[in-house]
Amino acid sequence: MNYLQQRAARVKIRARKLIRKREIKLQQSSVRTPSFSRRARKWCRAVVDNRWLYLLILPALVYLIIFNYMPMYGVQIAFKDYKAVRGIAGSDWVGLKHFKTFFSAYYCSRLISNTLLLNMLSLVFSFPIPIALAIVINNIRSSRLKKFTQTAVYIPHFISTVVLAGILYILLSPTNGIINHAIAALGGTPIYFMNEADWFRPVYIISGIWQNAGWNSILYIAALAGVDQALYEAATIDGASKWQKVIYIDIPHLLPTVTMMLILNCGSLMSSSTDKTLLLQTGGNMAKSDIIGTYVYTMGIGSGQFSYTAAINLFVNVINFIMVVSANLVSKKLNGETLF
Repeated sequence: MNYLQQRAARVKIRARKLIRKREIKLQQSSVRTPSFSRRARKWCRAVVDNRWLYLLILPALVYLIIFNYMPMYGVQIAFKDYKAVRGIAGSDWVGLKHFKTFFSAYYCSRLISNTLLLNMLSLVFSFPIPIALAIVINNIRSSRLKKFTQTAVYIPHFISTVVLAGILYILLSPTNGIINHAIAALGGTPIYFMNEADWFRPVYIISGIWQNAGWNSILYIAALAGVDQALYEAATIDGASKWQKVIYIDIPHLLPTVTMMLILNCGSLMSSSTDKTLLLQTGGNMAKSDIIGTYVYTMGIGSGQFSYTAAINLFVNVINFIMVVSANLVSKKLNGETLF
């Protein structure tokens, strides 16, 4: 009897194996790579079904193509001796001449160091402020106070750079400025903030924080708005303080957004606000305010050296791209969060 049972069991196992093999063959025969025409029909059907959504993004695509991608044709003037009368195609090819001219100039190291230092300091001091501001606004319970606070911190963003520079010149004036009046009242000596090189970066960074911190906090506020309220309720029941809720609920939910914004900010370490720098630039602070953006403006618009300045801007864009990719790789290694 035992022999018959063992034989029957072996027959069942063999039958199962045969059935499994047949199923695998059937699956392999049924899974076929769809043809190009089938994929095209599927894509067209998806476009037709979602035509209104595609219609909404059409203006943005047209804008990008016209103002971002089509001008890339002119990048080649960085490698040419561009003359307006000859056009881009008719100008002589000079290769890396303009890059060599820039890198061999005595002011090259000063321009690069000033630009990098200004942007790195701005990133270090400006980046955490919107995050902290978003957490503070999120913890305001009164809806009226929250709306008032948001409005108050958003308004400075809409002040033009020219007006901002004028305000700074008035506030920091050595004769009539309220800041110097306060310094004099405390027994100090008035400081000509706008004409001293050592004060350029603090003035630039602090004014930037005041103008943009509220606006930059919008993304973080939106991220915090998506947090499940049940987490806060459970934390309250467990006796967690507000500080503990911030550490264990708010900050973890902000990390993906913070990572994305940090990567994007790393991509602009070689680019500064040229208009603001030009407006705040004086003869006394040139040692610190002379950055790549102002130099390109002076040489390109002022002297008409379009090929030379195009080469400098191409160098800046390549460095910014490398920094974005590097920051993205570092973020991927550290916490698995990536921008692309």
